[in-house]
Amino acid sequence: MKKRKNIITVAIDSPGAAGAGTRAKLISKHYNLCHLDTGKIYRYIAYIKIKNPKKFSYNLIKKKISNLKVKTLRNRKLIEDSIGTEASVISKDKKIRNLVHRFQLEFAYNPPKKFRGSCLDGRDITYNIVPDADFKFFITANVKTRALRRYKELKTLNNKISYQEVLKSIKKRDKNDYNRKISPLKKTKDSVLLNTSKLTKR
Repeated sequence: MKKRKNIITVAIDSPGAAGAGTRAKLISKHYNLCHLDTGKIYRYIAYIKIKNPKKFSYNLIKKKISNLKVKTLRNRKLIEDSIGTEASVISKDKKIRNLVHRFQLEFAYNPPKKFRGSCLDGRDITYNIVPDADFKFFITANVKTRALRRYKELKTLNNKISYQEVLKSIKKRDKNDYNRKISPLKKTKDSVLLNTSKLTKR
């Protein structure tokens, strides 16, 4: 893959609802970088599986990924708790990860020319997707704070959801992310640690 010259790359890893997406958007806007929330790709695949279980296949995923546009990942339905749970299962599939990996690499090193570079946030960006990133961050927050943030976000979509349900889901997702055999969530030595437990969006 040919890499675009003189681009800025920013890699961010974090557990769910730690505020990585918010920080990534702010960084991207300030430095004119193209932002990609890589976790949304797996959520998008999970959404396809839940909506079309009988048609779900590797060929379908390959087709969807090859035609994927970043704006598609802004669908508010992708933040639903059930989709996040399914996404954590899908992300363990090596074939699916390889398909997503290629998309992420192309995005990271060949962003649209109107941007100075790229900013990716996810679970394995700093050591697996963009290990040579110019800037690396690991963003975290305590689990109760993260659950509360996600609860408030999900409440706008589902009035029946409870904080305890979200907390349980966040803990389950953490366990899956940190302990999966393929590309687990971890902090690299060269990543700057940022705890957002007591921080606001700005």
